[in-house]
Amino acid sequence: MKITPDQRRARLGVRHHLAVPAASAERAAEGVVALHATDPASVYLAAWARMAAGADVVAEVGRALYEDRTLLRILGMRRTVFVTGVAPAALVQAGCSAGIAVKQRKLLEQHLAGQGHPENVPEPGPWLAEVERSVEAALRARGTATAQQLAEDEPRLRQQLHLAQGKPYAAIGAITSRVLFQLAADGRIVRGRPRGSWLSTQYQWAPLDGWLPGGLAPWPAEAARAELARRWLFAFGPAPVADLRWWTGWTAAQTKQALTAVRPVEVDLGGAPGVVLADDLEPVAEPAPWVALLPALDPTAMGWAARDWYLGGHRAALFDRSGNIGPTVWSDGRVVGAWAQRASGEVVTRLFEDVGADRAAAVEREAARLTGWLGPVRVIPRFRTPAERDLSG
Repeated sequence: MKITPDQRRARLGVRHHLAVPAASAERAAEGVVALHATDPASVYLAAWARMAAGADVVAEVGRALYEDRTLLRILGMRRTVFVTGVAPAALVQAGCSAGIAVKQRKLLEQHLAGQGHPENVPEPGPWLAEVERSVEAALRARGTATAQQLAEDEPRLRQQLHLAQGKPYAAIGAITSRVLFQLAADGRIVRGRPRGSWLSTQYQWAPLDGWLPGGLAPWPAEAARAELARRWLFAFGPAPVADLRWWTGWTAAQTKQALTAVRPVEVDLGGAPGVVLADDLEPVAEPAPWVALLPALDPTAMGWAARDWYLGGHRAALFDRSGNIGPTVWSDGRVVGAWAQRASGEVVTRLFEDVGADRAAAVEREAARLTGWLGPVRVIPRFRTPAERDLSG
């Protein structure tokens, strides 16, 4: 069976809520499995692009994250921070985060052992475990706390790490963020409210089982990976198997095992092999014409490793050297340009190809709408790309 790029674009538009708005922040996240949250602004901008005009997106996302707690900020696939629903968060924790935690603990213990100060860290493994227990106890006593407050309660968080000594890129820093990262990857603590605005990267931390009574549902790792693969295939399929492996960060064996459980159907993606859920072979109706301004690190733009079918020849202008995508302009399932916000607050766009007068006018209206929504807020992507730098100039 052959599935054309046009059909893949139709699915993208409908299921990612770019052609059909989502009714809530939860639905917006569900449509793409998880929203990228490395850059806090991306969560809100991605939700804005997927919700109806006029929605109070900041309040809506804040409600879901901090009041109803139906969305959760979690370290997951590829050691990246995401925002996702509570049910998929349990899958991410068991199927991705737990494996990351094992590797990161080993690495941190190696770094602690290489500091040359045995009087401070006599045995890295037991020492780290003791510090973690102390930090978790301090957090439970407070309810929520910042990293600085936890370092005041547990001074060993200020233990210095000297990394890459003698190298041009040598660095010195406290272990605070590494220990909190480890506790989060282990599913013991969670990022709560930001200390400042919705653009802030500094969070209050909370015990996971205090933030979500009962914590996350326990899943066997293999079953969690299978269910996560199924959800990804519904949102992003049909797609090459390599795309699933890239998105999750799994090994080839883990990917194969998950797909064996899911039993997808092999399809022809215009000369390249792909897979799709066995009950998802019927074509999706072509949606009405649509345009969207998606933020840096948007989950749609970063959903696949093989991107030519929607990216075209625009890669060099839109990605930084580490493979992070910047703000993009979309039309009917394809990237057709870039956008940026200037110091004045104006959102400006640049089309890389002729999309016709109607689509170009729709892009300008969307840029004006985003300018109005952002108002006095200024958004600078954490990872800047050639097109975004040039446009924001």
